Amino acid sequence: MSDSRLFKILYYLLDKGHATAPELANKFEVSPRTIYRDVESLSSAGIPIYAESGRNGGIYLLHDFTLDRAILFENERQEVLTAIQSLSATGYTSGQEILTKLSALFNVNMENWLEIDFSRWGKYSSDNAKFKILKTAVIQHREIKIVYENTSSERSERIIQPLKLSYKSKEWYLKAFCLKKKDFRMFKLNRILGLELLDRTFVPKPYPEPKYDSQQISSPIVLLFSKKIAYRVYDEFDETEIEYQKNGDFIVSIETSVDTWLIGYLLSFGAQVEILKPKYLREILAAQAQEIYKKNKP
Repeated sequence: MSDSRLFKILYYLLDKGHATAPELANKFEVSPRTIYRDVESLSSAGIPIYAESGRNGGIYLLHDFTLDRAILFENERQEVLTAIQSLSATGYTSGQEILTKLSALFNVNMENWLEIDFSRWGKYSSDNAKFKILKTAVIQHREIKIVYENTSSERSERIIQPLKLSYKSKEWYLKAFCLKKKDFRMFKLNRILGLELLDRTFVPKPYPEPKYDSQQISSPIVLLFSKKIAYRVYDEFDETEIEYQKNGDFIVSIETSVDTWLIGYLLSFGAQVEILKPKYLREILAAQAQEIYKKNKP
């Protein structure tokens, strides 16, 4: 007996209202006798399912049967509804409709205890509009034209085939195949400065699993942060990377590649960070800070 088939029969009856044994047998590629055994198994499990003989007979569920009473515990129903509520925050336009239907199906009053907003402060409309276009492009397999600025401050126009939206480390990314580079790329949504949905469609290719880039060399880096900026240390580093000091400061040890993004990131901490290792990174940061001073001195 297949537990998966039992669930599928149940969902089918919830959707259609009733069905005949031959109909279910044909759909699930088993014999009518197997379907009747499945009905007995569901009934034994407490599902209010029954069969009627005759010309207009068939297999039915009790009219007032709801899915939650047989399948999901209360905490599991709440988790399903919370997941849908979270999805709505991404700009998924059908989320609220699905949430309403499932709340009714589960016979649960979904209290508004959770609010999730992935958009940036002051950028709600533009971020959600961008997300909606990208979602359409991914689902309909349509090419898009973008204007993108990379970490080297180089701006370029590209036509890409969007494959998947990905949320990682507090940021949205678009996994895509870039026709200009003829390779797979991942684009940070915040750096997509222009976006146009094209009419051309494409056959999606599977996005490859990440591989170690031998040219991207990671270096061990040790940073000393002032206690004045503790909130950012806890926000942006894993606790296994943080060593608390007696005076309240923090030593953070990480491994990452040294590039323009890292320099800009460290500069964002101002005078609240000191580079303990490596020495050459201290020199790079000091030189950048000196340039900033020259340009902005009174």
